[in-house]
Amino acid sequence: MALIGWTPDLNVGVPEIDKDHAHFVDLVNRLASADDDAFPELFEESYQHLETHFAMEEGLMQKYGFFAYVPHKAEHERVLAQTRTIQTQIASGDVETGRRYIEETITAWFINHRNTMDAVTANFIQMARRNEAGAS
Repeated sequence: MALIGWTPDLNVGVPEIDKDHAHFVDLVNRLASADDDAFPELFEESYQHLETHFAMEEGLMQKYGFFAYVPHKAEHERVLAQTRTIQTQIASGDVETGRRYIEETITAWFINHRNTMDAVTANFIQMARRNEAGAS
């Protein structure tokens, strides 16, 4: 069962962000159908993906001087902390809490975050890259 259907509409126009987002959607959908034995390891993989993706995104924000870097980074930190807390519960045997988190929280968060913070960030990066290319 796919929780999020990947469509080109989910692209934000920054290739490295779009690639990571598509991979995250794949991980979420794999988590939705994972059995209880596979779920903990796949959840850890999704956490590691978030950590790496957020670091990459924050690097882009810093490189281009994104005006809302601080609140965007704070949101990343909040989600990582929340996800790590859920992972601790999964590690103690509470896979059901992890499933609810994926199905009810992280999917809605991803779409909202993509449509708000990531859309604004991507637009800023695209403009900065166009300016950079024009200055060359």
